[in-house]
Amino acid sequence: MRVLLDTHVLLWLLAGSERVSDRTRSLLADPSNDVFTSVASAWEIAIKVGLGKLNVPPALVTWLPQQLAASRLAVLPITIEHALGVERLPTHHADPFDRLLVAQAMAEDLVLATGDRYLERYDVRVMRP
Repeated sequence: MRVLLDTHVLLWLLAGSERVSDRTRSLLADPSNDVFTSVASAWEIAIKVGLGKLNVPPALVTWLPQQLAASRLAVLPITIEHALGVERLPTHHADPFDRLLVAQAMAEDLVLATGDRYLERYDVRVMRP
């Protein structure tokens, strides 16, 4: 399975939150599965930290790359196809980061791991954390 983590699922995983089920943790830890986080999630985290809406350890610029390096997550870049794919999406959801993640999951044939029920309205495979 190829899975793209929604930003909140990424943060929950990195924090060891119980919001991520044991079943999902096992699936994500299985080396036969490819697990991705998007550059869009790093961008969203940076914006929210800068606005004071999210609290993470100091020095986000070093913290997030260290966390990703310690995990087996691959970083999915944002391509032109991904960015332009947002335009073709229905407006079920206004969050630009979520819409970009949906476009990426669709373009790359990834399952989107999310707790956001609004994203289930899109033509994308979704798994609950």
